[in-house]
Amino acid sequence: MNDPWWLVLIKVVVLFVVLLVWTIFNVWYERRLVAKMQHRLGPILNGPFGLAQALADGMKLLIKEDFMPHMVDRALFTIAPLIAGTAAFTAWAVMPFGGEVEIFGVTTRLQLAELDIGVLVFLAVSSVAIYGFVLAGWASNSPYSLLGALRSSAQMISYEIAMGLSLVAVFLYAGSMSTAEIVEAQRVPLMPFGFDAWGMPNWLFVTLIPSFLIYVISMVGETNRAPFDLPEAESELVSGYITEYSGFRYAIYFLAEYINMATVSAIATTLFVGGYLPPWPLNQVEFLNNPWLGPVWFVIKVQLFISLFVWLRGTLPRFRYDQFMSLGWKVLIPISLGWIVMISVIRKVQQEGMSDLLWTVTVGIAVALLLIMVALLFVGDKKPPEPEDADEPFDAFAGGYPVPPMPGQVLPELAGVVASTEDDSTQKEA
Repeated sequence: MNDPWWLVLIKVVVLFVVLLVWTIFNVWYERRLVAKMQHRLGPILNGPFGLAQALADGMKLLIKEDFMPHMVDRALFTIAPLIAGTAAFTAWAVMPFGGEVEIFGVTTRLQLAELDIGVLVFLAVSSVAIYGFVLAGWASNSPYSLLGALRSSAQMISYEIAMGLSLVAVFLYAGSMSTAEIVEAQRVPLMPFGFDAWGMPNWLFVTLIPSFLIYVISMVGETNRAPFDLPEAESELVSGYITEYSGFRYAIYFLAEYINMATVSAIATTLFVGGYLPPWPLNQVEFLNNPWLGPVWFVIKVQLFISLFVWLRGTLPRFRYDQFMSLGWKVLIPISLGWIVMISVIRKVQQEGMSDLLWTVTVGIAVALLLIMVALLFVGDKKPPEPEDADEPFDAFAGGYPVPPMPGQVLPELAGVVASTEDDSTQKEA
């Protein structure tokens, strides 16, 4: 954007401060919202409405003892959280908070960097961030940390593929990978089947609802949040890749998690929900389309997505790992591929200016193909195969670590109970 250096510096400082303050607020907000869902009070004592509680927790992490176990790789143990924290802040460089404004006589956008491939920068930075989690598990020299790091890397690969594929439809529809241009493409009125929808903006979550749903599911998996918080599953891995961390290093991971949650929410807002544009019918008021009000609309939309994260955490149990991976590879990725083909056909029909009847037929065929694909994925024999050694006694500690039984296997202490239950069922049926 050819901004002078002092304006770039102002943007960097403001963005850094906003992210820190927003993170502190989100920690308090999550506690309060979950407490309301579960009929609890949440933080109420420190400061008005308990607002100082999150700040006190942050100060505690900064000044407490920064313990480092003797068996860790000291260099990698220190570098790992820095990678995760740096990537969390860097992704916000391409986020558009508003349109063009004038600051001290310079016309600029409320955005740090406007790039033609802004969305690809976000995907690249999120891919680099995984090194911070993998190195944390490797450097900790702990089995729980290593298992958590491996889960995190597998989870990132699986759900980043689905996330990237969900964004392809947005590129095809908007004709750009620039975050600001994608937002502006959603400013035009929605015209379903050629009719004006009362001035409603063409937000892409309506036009591309399958892509939107796939992205929302993928962003929860990408950020390791409940019910997809398997890399930090305390009931299985103590605390996963951050088991050995404390003090300031732990605080960086804590900060990165909340910033990443806001980052994926900001991408969803930018690409699917109009970014900094006011919602309908407020978009019909000229004053509310002021670019200086863009950050207000942007923050409100992002906060609603963060509320979705909190809602999922407070209501859903954690997924089983095999179910979680099957959801990514067997459901989200195939549906994304089929949807991209359909969008390509629809966009080609629109560009050729074919008749409304043919366009309607094309959409009908696309929807039919989508339903067939979903039916093939979900309909069928879901009974798991019986293990080959089902008749042999199952030893949970055979490999040195306790493992759960596979379908058809029974723990020795439960074998008698299962057998008696089966005999009772057989007698009742007779």
